Amino acid sequence: MPEVHAARRTRLRSHCEAAGSDAVLVSRPANITYLAGCAPPGAVLLLGSGEDMLVRPGDPAQDPVGAPQPDDLRIHALGGPEGDAAVAATGLAAAGGATVLAVEEHHLTVARHRALASVAPRLALTDLCRAVEQQRLVKDDEEIACLRIAAEIGDQALGELLESILVGRTERHLALELERRLVDHGAEGPAFPTAVGTGPHAGRAGHVPTDRRVEEGDFLTVCLGARYRGYRCEIGRTFVVGTAPDDWQIELYDLVFAAQRAGREALTPGAEYREVDRAARQVLTAAGHGDGVGPFTGHGVGLEIDEDPRLAPAAMGKLDARVPVTVEPGVHLPGRGGVRIDDTLVVRSPADGGPELLTITTKELLAL
Repeated sequence: MPEVHAARRTRLRSHCEAAGSDAVLVSRPANITYLAGCAPPGAVLLLGSGEDMLVRPGDPAQDPVGAPQPDDLRIHALGGPEGDAAVAATGLAAAGGATVLAVEEHHLTVARHRALASVAPRLALTDLCRAVEQQRLVKDDEEIACLRIAAEIGDQALGELLESILVGRTERHLALELERRLVDHGAEGPAFPTAVGTGPHAGRAGHVPTDRRVEEGDFLTVCLGARYRGYRCEIGRTFVVGTAPDDWQIELYDLVFAAQRAGREALTPGAEYREVDRAARQVLTAAGHGDGVGPFTGHGVGLEIDEDPRLAPAAMGKLDARVPVTVEPGVHLPGRGGVRIDDTLVVRSPADGGPELLTITTKELLAL
């Protein structure tokens, strides 16, 4: 996709030139990948009025076989593992005649920022802010296609787990098996550490799997995701193991499902981030579970699993079409367990059919 990456860099360069910068230094790896197609360890991307350049430590010829390389950028290698590519790139920008260099202050440490200033004292450093992250919000067709495939891989891995024997197996074992299945189905790896929670652990956001064994009657919550061509998708489901669910389990599940549906239905272009959160949150709060709800209802996904936007009570901003987000409300009852339901969707206008659901594993409360 060299022409796509070049177009993205042109758009960023135009934005920075309008703000008064004649060179741009991108150091955050996900942003470099977005603009260059890959981000070798320690590399930075330098955009100027002349030739764009990937500055990196080491010798590209010594990279492992199959390591991705940008095919449309000049590479300036430092020649060894030592040295800071950002400092070297700043010197190159000054030597090339730049007077104002935009940098990602939110990614640089104070010490590193000082090092940039010291190598080129006549070069003014200005904040790029989150311009690349804002550019990454709306996905193109190729990005959405990658997310669809990642979602399909996650659905396949989860579906296979549901057909296996679960009682007696540990949370940790199930998580490792899911991650293996993701790779078996074509993922580069998991999009994030797989969370499996059983019994009193079920429904906890970001639960780290333990050696607790699955028992009959447990709630079982699984949250996993695949990484495909760098893009990350997320799915989470809750089931009951071994027996028909108890009344309290059905009631809690139906409540979280209603909240998740309300959040999904609120995903329209122009909707405020906090309004989507409110749509899901108020269903749970009205039922007396406000204290058990997490700090956000969802978030963006893409080259990172937790991107902008954040669907939270105080979040500012409005959704655009073609923005992929999760909707993942949940309730955890201490000592008893809980429910989480998590989907990845792409925001679409009503004229285009409304939000596009990428993760399609059933949300029916199954007894496995």
